[in-house]
Amino acid sequence: MTHRTSPVVLVVDDEAGILETLRILLRTEGFTPITALGGKAGLDALLTSSPDIVLTDIRMPTVSGIEVLAAAKARDPLLPVVLMTAQASMQSAIQAVNEGAFHYVQKPFRNDELVAILRRAAEHRQLRLENVTLKQEIQRRERSSAGQKPTGNSRLWLKVLEMVETVAPTDSTVLVTGESGTGKEVIARYLHDLSPRSDNSFLSINCGALPESLLESELFGHVKGAFTGAVKDRAGLFTAANRGTFFLDEIGETTAATQVKLLRVLQQREVIPVGGTESQPIDVRMIAATNRDLEEEIKRGSFRGDLFYRLNVIAIHLPPLRDRRDDVPVLAAKFLARHAAVRADTPMRLTEDALDAMQAYDWPGNVRELENAMERAVILSSGGSIDADALPERVTARRVEALVAERAIINPSLDAIERAYIMWVLQSEGGNKTRAASTLGIDASTLYRKLARYDGVTA
Repeated sequence: MTHRTSPVVLVVDDEAGILETLRILLRTEGFTPITALGGKAGLDALLTSSPDIVLTDIRMPTVSGIEVLAAAKARDPLLPVVLMTAQASMQSAIQAVNEGAFHYVQKPFRNDELVAILRRAAEHRQLRLENVTLKQEIQRRERSSAGQKPTGNSRLWLKVLEMVETVAPTDSTVLVTGESGTGKEVIARYLHDLSPRSDNSFLSINCGALPESLLESELFGHVKGAFTGAVKDRAGLFTAANRGTFFLDEIGETTAATQVKLLRVLQQREVIPVGGTESQPIDVRMIAATNRDLEEEIKRGSFRGDLFYRLNVIAIHLPPLRDRRDDVPVLAAKFLARHAAVRADTPMRLTEDALDAMQAYDWPGNVRELENAMERAVILSSGGSIDADALPERVTARRVEALVAERAIINPSLDAIERAYIMWVLQSEGGNKTRAASTLGIDASTLYRKLARYDGVTA
């Protein structure tokens, strides 16, 4: 994103006199002010403009400044929000800062104090945008140097990639499922990169991050006059992604009304902007993702069956990291190399103890949890290596005992030896019970019965 020489400030207050005063002050000080009379108008202005800063009063009828703050952060997490507060609402302002507001200023305020806060907010936003851009560029170069193939060598992961490579050249709708943190957006981008649409846009939206009114405007666009503050027509993301790929993450979070409109998009290949009557044709390859069991959601009545079957043309399920333990060292090395690139330093190395602990851990947060653990480990380590002590305590708390230890148990029972061997094989097979049973030379049902006898092991 390019730097704006005149930062746009959305000013929200329920007093017209204050709005006019601030409009004059901000314009004089080199800002571009947009004013909204009241919290409801402020929410509408968030839909129709792209401010660099939001300056809002806290105490307003109908819609408070705290609600404006929440909507602003949902729309753009990097958007700094400055609160104006009277003494009576000071506690609310301090609490809001703790929850994500950039700063607050107490009424009546000095002009130079307010302007200084807004300038710091503009600089803060620009730095965060540049940081995001840098990380995206590093990731882009990383994908390019690695042939754009998502990291992983395990059998389950390679099977996923084979499926992606098969369906990528088509225009079929794809539904990507899997637990949170398994890499659904990574796979969606890989699908796009391998498709004939790769020279065009890849756009994405998290359907659970926005309220329904904001989500529909973002998806379908709106026409001038559709609601207060809609001063001009605005295209939605479906239109912006024309001839490219559109990724709808957390599709299971959408409301029934939004699901009806998404179904029309899939069936008719056209969108109707909010407040409009004329449809607009689109040419978009759609990829949806969810960590929910949509078939169960259909039974509960919270997800439309007809939309599910339209989305589920090609289904790709991403395995959790506990089922692809062989990929843990490979992914860890990738994340360590990424952190080293940001620091312009040599990648740190994991010790054997650290690797053993990581491969024994189940990673309930999956790849995202692993990445966060590596970032933490880099910060807490020195000397070029990362020991198990630098890993989060939950990773090292339940380490699996090795089949052969330095201090051998004297005369272990046959049952203890059998259990140790079964657990070793199960771990070496990445937790896959079917493969473990085959390696052990027993039926899967026999393995399940044996596991059920062991304390703390779920069959």
